[in-house]
Amino acid sequence: MVNRLTIERWRNAPRLTSFAAFFERTASGQGGAPDLAEPQIDMSLLDFDLESAVFADTHWRLWGHFDSHYFASIPYRLEEECRLGAAILSFGLRAWARSGSLTTIYTLGTGTGCFARTLATLGNGRIEALCCSPTAANRTSFLANRGSEHAHFFHGPFFELDDDRYATDEDLLPFRDGFDVLLEDTTFQMYDRDRLKQLEFVVPRIRPGGLLVQVQKLAHEDRDVYEERERQKDELFKSRFFSTGHISEKKDEVLNTMTDLQVDVATTVAALGAFFRYSVLTWNSGNFYTIVSSNSRASVLELISLMLKPAIPPAYCYEHLPAAVVDTEVEGLAPDLTWRRASTMTLLAPRRLAS
Repeated sequence: MVNRLTIERWRNAPRLTSFAAFFERTASGQGGAPDLAEPQIDMSLLDFDLESAVFADTHWRLWGHFDSHYFASIPYRLEEECRLGAAILSFGLRAWARSGSLTTIYTLGTGTGCFARTLATLGNGRIEALCCSPTAANRTSFLANRGSEHAHFFHGPFFELDDDRYATDEDLLPFRDGFDVLLEDTTFQMYDRDRLKQLEFVVPRIRPGGLLVQVQKLAHEDRDVYEERERQKDELFKSRFFSTGHISEKKDEVLNTMTDLQVDVATTVAALGAFFRYSVLTWNSGNFYTIVSSNSRASVLELISLMLKPAIPPAYCYEHLPAAVVDTEVEGLAPDLTWRRASTMTLLAPRRLAS
């Protein structure tokens, strides 16, 4: 059990102190927005896939102020969110069909909760989705465009969602028995470097057969490699949406501080290996990674089989994916990892894809 001193350390972390004003200002639309162009999904990278298109259309309708900032800041994160979202939606609906009970999904640290709201909306009563944020303006965006009564928002940091809170808060009733999918989105890196303690707090909330999905920005053992990937992000991608002054301002205000709390791939994998039998890298964009973990071989294989190949130009991806980074010798999953093929909308795709 995570002790009081750890909780106090998280309570005094940058996300709730030095970063708080930045997140409140950005989430309320008073700053941080792209000043050159708004991000728009490139469906060609998703092979004009129908399931991804449905998710993307609903997702876009539910954006709040913080979402445009976020998707303009990480190369091809918008395409990844829709690729991942379509897969998690299918995974959740399959779980509902097998059990006859609601699928529960928790997105830990996803700003306005757009991802959770999209899943709840498309789940149409079959999925209950929870998100959390300590930023009041994100709660305002959530309530202004909730999308579904099956989407829920907890106003507070992730560590306040403890056993007592689930047991006593009526709004959390659907989630008292845990989650089928728990998504942590670039949040741990704003509180602490101790991934073991952070996982120790959240992993017990994952149901048997459930999944942890993490989107993380990771350090690199070679600082020059890390910085070169940052230059690629800033100069080739972010420059489409933000002026040079805006990019420099954000780097000074947030990124330089956040770097101190990042860990590398090896540290992340070691922490995951302490809790899970299986972990798989499913996406990479420069210094950003998506990692899927579970103690259920079948669940990992099922989710990945519902994913398209990564929707990102090859120049931004530095890993051969999918890659099993935590596996077992007796029942290894690496040989069976496969992406699904796109359900291409041939009338919208270029002629070469339709032929």
